[in-house]
Amino acid sequence: MKKSALIILCLFSQTVFSQKLEIEVLLKDIISIRALQLYDGKVWYSGTDSKFGYVSLRDTADKKQLKLSEKKLQFRTLGQDQNAFYAINIESPAYFFKIDKKSLNSKIVFTDTAKTAFYDALHFSNDGFGFALSDPNGKEAATSSLKTGSKLWQKCPASCLPEFKTGEAAFAASNTNIASSKKQMWFATGGLSTRIFRQNIKSCGWEVFDTPFIQGTSSQGIYSIDFYDDKFGIAVGGDYTKQAQNINNIATTHDGGETWQIQASGKNAGYKTCVKIRPKTKGKDIIAVGDQNIEFSSDYGKTWTKISDEKGLYVCEWLNKSTLIFAGKDRIVKMTLR
Repeated sequence: MKKSALIILCLFSQTVFSQKLEIEVLLKDIISIRALQLYDGKVWYSGTDSKFGYVSLRDTADKKQLKLSEKKLQFRTLGQDQNAFYAINIESPAYFFKIDKKSLNSKIVFTDTAKTAFYDALHFSNDGFGFALSDPNGKEAATSSLKTGSKLWQKCPASCLPEFKTGEAAFAASNTNIASSKKQMWFATGGLSTRIFRQNIKSCGWEVFDTPFIQGTSSQGIYSIDFYDDKFGIAVGGDYTKQAQNINNIATTHDGGETWQIQASGKNAGYKTCVKIRPKTKGKDIIAVGDQNIEFSSDYGKTWTKISDEKGLYVCEWLNKSTLIFAGKDRIVKMTLR
């Protein structure tokens, strides 16, 4: 395997860490990637121009790419259960593609024909419950779900969801404005209102909580959330049109999303599209990425240090405690913390 790696030496204060970051390009292509999954030693991705594929973490020459449709669909979602991957295109009609993990054969298993269909995120809980979030139809929240053990996606009944406020919606930034723990599932919104919705995975109906997060225009709000357990979670975002602004764009919760505390307001590197808690740190170590940089926190999100000026990366996932996978404009990269 031929590797091309860019080594970045980063010196941090002792309160964070002092170590070397090694970045390796795994895949280059003409594609925008905002959703990825890790499975079977491979990075799986979906993106623009109907593209879906993988690249091996062991040998980057081992890769495969499919076009799920002859139409030039744009995917910003990707999820998986035990047997298959699922991807949904943005815009209407929204096609729910199921890709068998063994054969990689794909088929459309559900179509949302609503004129307002625009699926922002797709998430599976550990027990196989699938949940997909679309922009609202007026004030009516638009979601679809795949119940554990079921083979069919179905639209969630309006009676199970509260109304969105006028001008409230979600962002299709990194497929991470939905998160789950063993018992709960959350999703985040933005725009004129930035709120958190919470549901017990095994029940119908959502609780909704206001946040002190930046809000008020269509480009402001929460773009990504992650939860360590039923209590501790983090939200990041900001304003896509004013990416250097860093006021009220990071917040944490210690009560499962009911209340949120703003962190590092005015003291972080700005707009973020994806946040992920480092494995086995109980929420202490957190990575966040935006269009312009990558930041790291080692104190539960209270303070942040910019660790890379890599641009054009939108989504990330921890492979293990020392390795991250990032994807974005025209590439997938692996970052190793040594």
